[in-house]
Amino acid sequence: MSYAHEAALLRPPATEGAGGFPAQPCDDGAHASPNRILEIGYAFWRSKALLSAVELQVFTILAEGALDLEDLTRRVGLHERSARDFFDALAALGMLHRDAQGRYHNAPDCDRYLDRRKPDYLGDLLAHLNARHYHNWGSLTQALRSGTAQSGGIGDYEVLHDGHPLQAVFMSGMTAGSLLAARTLAATFPWDGARTVIDVGCAQGGAVVEIARAHPHLTGGGFDLPPVERTFTSYVQDNGLSDRLRFYPGDFFTDALPAADVLVMGRILHNWDLATKKMLLEKAHRALLPGGVLIVYDPVIDDDRRQNAHALLSSLNMLIETTGGFEYTGSACAAWMREAGFTRIRAEPLGDVHTAMVAEKSR
Repeated sequence: MSYAHEAALLRPPATEGAGGFPAQPCDDGAHASPNRILEIGYAFWRSKALLSAVELQVFTILAEGALDLEDLTRRVGLHERSARDFFDALAALGMLHRDAQGRYHNAPDCDRYLDRRKPDYLGDLLAHLNARHYHNWGSLTQALRSGTAQSGGIGDYEVLHDGHPLQAVFMSGMTAGSLLAARTLAATFPWDGARTVIDVGCAQGGAVVEIARAHPHLTGGGFDLPPVERTFTSYVQDNGLSDRLRFYPGDFFTDALPAADVLVMGRILHNWDLATKKMLLEKAHRALLPGGVLIVYDPVIDDDRRQNAHALLSSLNMLIETTGGFEYTGSACAAWMREAGFTRIRAEPLGDVHTAMVAEKSR
């Protein structure tokens, strides 16, 4: 299978990197440049500038129209000492443009994906990275030395319970993180042959909402822990799909999964150790109706473990965040699926950082 599309998304540009350093080192050791090392080393500066800009709603404010330095500083609520450097840094990174009159406006991609009033808004994913991952990755060295989670782990999913300070951030972050993958699945999977779909580990229900909205004949819903029900029900109602989608409360460690033509496990399998991964695949096989299909999507590692840096780094994030989770290669997942009884297994790139592993249950 090919993961070249994902590698291209993550590959540095051929001329100049975002940090101002030429991005491509010379292959000749005698003339090797430090620029690639410096660019990667300073990458967290650029990341945090973007995360803070989203937190401050810079792109949402500028989506209303271009603003000069004084007006933008006032609208965002920055101190005058920091404002010009911050906005000009965002412009140097290509996230803002500054015109000849000194007015700032959004770059086209930021205007589409980082204005919270637009349907393609991905800022909730960045808010989740800002609130949880940015801090937790400071403990990577300790995680590598100890082999244990450094954030308390998310194996018990206390973050999902009512009253947890990060519940809303986690839930909306899961929805935004799956948005592009879910839309690709809605557009490319042959849903005409299905009547029911259940999203296992659904959180707000973002994935199943995208699929059901695109295919009015589908019914189903989401399966997750009971504390998620209120958030799921509210999100589905806000999207006008309460007549077709409902919540199935349960714990996939102890309860059977709901029966359906299609089961979706998006960003779920990677949270768990190998024994749990296999158990979930077996439960999915039992729950599917004859001829049914399981769709699993995660940041799948390329089989040679050379190209997909995002997936490999995501596996390190599983180390930091979970008690036993890890990312996996497509061939490994296919082997687990065959072991669980699935046939006709294939990999489907989803156009972002995710790849779907699609498997069928015999009729």
